[in-house]
Amino acid sequence: MGVTMIPEMQALPLVCLMLLLLWRAPGADAQAGQDSEVHQPQDKVVVTVGETLNLTCTMSYSSYAAPVAWLKGWGSGNKTVYDQKGSFPRVTRVVSESNTDYSILIRDVRLEDTGTYYCVRFRKSVRGDEVPRPEKGTEVSVQAKPTHPVVSGPSHRARPGQSVSVTCTAGGFFPQDISVRWLKDEAPVSAQQPHITPEQMKPSYEMSSTVTLTLRKDDVHSQVACEVQHPTLTAPLRGIYELREALRVPPSVRVVADLPSPVEVNKTVNFTCHVKEFYPKDVVITWLENRMEMKVENILQPVETPQGLFELRSLVDVKVTEEKNGSVYTCQVKHNAQDTFSKRATLWIADPTREGLRNFSSLGLNLLTSLGLGIVILLEKGLLGGLLIFLFKRGRA
Repeated sequence: MGVTMIPEMQALPLVCLMLLLLWRAPGADAQAGQDSEVHQPQDKVVVTVGETLNLTCTMSYSSYAAPVAWLKGWGSGNKTVYDQKGSFPRVTRVVSESNTDYSILIRDVRLEDTGTYYCVRFRKSVRGDEVPRPEKGTEVSVQAKPTHPVVSGPSHRARPGQSVSVTCTAGGFFPQDISVRWLKDEAPVSAQQPHITPEQMKPSYEMSSTVTLTLRKDDVHSQVACEVQHPTLTAPLRGIYELREALRVPPSVRVVADLPSPVEVNKTVNFTCHVKEFYPKDVVITWLENRMEMKVENILQPVETPQGLFELRSLVDVKVTEEKNGSVYTCQVKHNAQDTFSKRATLWIADPTREGLRNFSSLGLNLLTSLGLGIVILLEKGLLGGLLIFLFKRGRA
């Protein structure tokens, strides 16, 4: 008995044939990816460390069969940055699941990401997947901002009139083009060109710049600024150094004695030590009586002047005795753990014997003066009387 085919069954071979042809069509064949054009429009990209890098790649038409990957470098030294099967923690697709847009994002860019990137589509061959050499790639330049400049001064303080060196350092930057400007109280200061060297075990650079300054007494309030400029910066980075950290102003010392005239036994006299215009404020004052240290209770704190310097007064009271006649009182000032500055004053007591003789002499002189004056008055009266008598007698004659 013959078999009669219904119309739907008769059409089935035709549908299968059409599907087979479509599967073999250029847009769907596994080898058709050979003819799909890769568009990688970016020639050069500049990105800064820590930013996100966007690499663009699109295909001329859709195809799921041929795999696509991103390679860094070409030849034996290339590195796979992204493919559709591997795991790449820092890399994601811009448009996930797209079969025409294979653009990627690389997060947290590092200096090591510098290089040329190629978007490639593999070809199927008897030897396996092959990568045709792309016409061009995207050259990526990664820049790194310099660290915040650190400014340091000398290890020891210096006096006004002496020179000190201040150094500014920064690192971690790329490329090596960097400039440094020095200012003192916002006025430019000349300095040598910065010294730039590659950092150890890193693809970045570090720099060091030094300026030499002569200290002045009024530099207590002065600042030195180091301004660093780099292509990655929109505004300079600035480091500050306070010149007071390098300055030492020695004190002027003077001892003043508040002595009555004359200095008498059992009286109290005051000695004051004036310590003026010093910096920093750490001082130690010691009083000596004939080279023996005295116990002083009224210790005052340094007072800051409008110029930023300090001054201090120390007082000592001494009860006068005959044994203290000729005693030497010394104020010793040790400033900032440096040399000791000292001034002294001597106590002289009035001699009672000499004072009595002086009073007696004065009394004798006063007595002689009074006696002489009386004699002169008597003589004057005698002469005047004799003259009157002479005139009277002559008149009667």
